[in-house]
Amino acid sequence: MTTRKYLIALVGTTLLLANLACGVELVAPNEAEETLPPAIELPASTAPAVNLTSPIINDQTEITEGDLISLYLRISPGVVTIWTFDNATAGLASTLPTGQGSGFVIDDQGYIITNHHVVDRADEIEVDFPSGVKAWAKIIGTDPDSDLAVLKVDIDQEYLSPIPLGDSDQARVGEFVVAIGNPFGLRGTMTVGIISAIGRTLESERTTPDGLRFSAGDLIQTDAAINPGNSGGPLLNMNGEVIGVNRAIQTESFTVEGEAASSGVGFAIPVNIVRRVAPGIIQNGEYRYPYMGISSLDDDLWNLKTIEALGFNPFTNGAYITDVVPGGPADQAGLRGGTSETEIPNLRSGGDLIIAIDGDPIFNFADLLSYLFKYTKAGQSVTLTVIRDNEEVAIALTIGARP
Repeated sequence: MTTRKYLIALVGTTLLLANLACGVELVAPNEAEETLPPAIELPASTAPAVNLTSPIINDQTEITEGDLISLYLRISPGVVTIWTFDNATAGLASTLPTGQGSGFVIDDQGYIITNHHVVDRADEIEVDFPSGVKAWAKIIGTDPDSDLAVLKVDIDQEYLSPIPLGDSDQARVGEFVVAIGNPFGLRGTMTVGIISAIGRTLESERTTPDGLRFSAGDLIQTDAAINPGNSGGPLLNMNGEVIGVNRAIQTESFTVEGEAASSGVGFAIPVNIVRRVAPGIIQNGEYRYPYMGISSLDDDLWNLKTIEALGFNPFTNGAYITDVVPGGPADQAGLRGGTSETEIPNLRSGGDLIIAIDGDPIFNFADLLSYLFKYTKAGQSVTLTVIRDNEEVAIALTIGARP
């Protein structure tokens, strides 16, 4: 087996290895490479929106063996294994799956959440339930920006065990979490860890018109073991509520087969993004992410050297605009990117520094992304507070949709 391996670029530094496709790609021995077909056309759905509201229970502060056993018994029936078949790779007559990941049931209508990258380019999708029931699934729609996909199976409700959704805005660093999925094809595997950080940023699965990657933000970082095959499975709090969808790991360790191995740095899509994206996919077949049309200096490069080169006060924090997309929402609002060369190669001064949006402080680009994804939508008007020429300026902007 091999895995899809991606790279996370830290501007101006060595590229760090990461595995953003935790779904396992299965390749037949001695198989010649073939060109993959284009992604299948996603059908729109007229089905009613899923009720993605569920009560939130106070967090438990102590964990016992009984808690974990009880949680697993309650939740694992709703975690499924997803097998994908790519006929161009395996051949029309082949019974060998070409990919594998995880997913979970969200309601009694048969809707299932997984990752976009798990089902991307799949010609056929099989869903296996812990009970032994197997069913073909259809793609209702996918969202490469958040790396989410909604599937639907047509089986009796008695075989469906929906998992309740929590509130990822209540997630706190240090909180115990549980991941259930199918790492390396080992079905129903449970791992335990904590939330290591919140508000992380990774590259999106969607590319810009000029071939660059959009950013995906507000991700939850966890040290609960996540490996290839966990993609699309739930990250749960100790109440057994989904607070995230496992998406990626960052690692420099690989198995003898070349598959990425857990290093204790995993990332999950917060469930509150699922609450926004899934209904849009179910109703319209897609979800349009909010869009400003800017590029920002990488958070890791906001240090004293760059701050001084840009002419800001050493105590200043925010999201520095390096470039503005012509004709985009930021351009129409009059936001500015950097224009003047500095002593640091490829760093231009003169850009606006966003320090607040609708009065909420912005300390870095990750904060800006988190606010946009959680609280805004296309067509909504917001007020940005920026530092321009050493003065605070308020700028009105209408949020767009990612092209």
